[in-house]
Amino acid sequence: MEIGIQLVNELEVRISEAFCIFDHHGDKFIDTRNIGNVLRFLGCVPSENEINEIIAATESPENPGETHLPKFMAHVSTLLMNRKMEPATPEKLLSAFEILDPENKRFLTKEYFGKLMEEEAEKFSKAELENMWPVAIDPITGNIPYLFYINQLRHKTTIYDVADAIREELAANEKEKKKERSPMPQMLGL
Repeated sequence: MEIGIQLVNELEVRISEAFCIFDHHGDKFIDTRNIGNVLRFLGCVPSENEINEIIAATESPENPGETHLPKFMAHVSTLLMNRKMEPATPEKLLSAFEILDPENKRFLTKEYFGKLMEEEAEKFSKAELENMWPVAIDPITGNIPYLFYINQLRHKTTIYDVADAIREELAANEKEKKKERSPMPQMLGL
């Protein structure tokens, strides 16, 4: 993909690809209202607070209400390498669903789950719920079989796996640079 910005690793490639989906003018700027969409596309689970912090850190002073790709990429790369906005593990999700299912039916009704998602903690909008239902709801029963749903949410290689690999590569490079800079001990008498 030609974006006019040099990308140096797989993490930057993935961030730029997600960003460019929402770059409707092809100028490497997106509306800050799309930052949450970009992050979710990457597989992140940001809170509204985290989205607002990213907007504050990356919003263009020259173009208020917009974020420029290089600044966004640098900021979000650091967050991902520090495993910020990471989705819950399948084990945590299962534990949460089991709490919501005290009768151990292994499913939740759409109505019950929708009400929780709209009214509790980090509330979902109607549009977010509408986007979630096709993945969550069993089309035959109309319920949410949560073991199946949890498996639908899992990704084979997450953006965090890529970020970990880049972080390890950067640490190895830094270690190598330090080794090159430190003087070699002189072997005396040989």
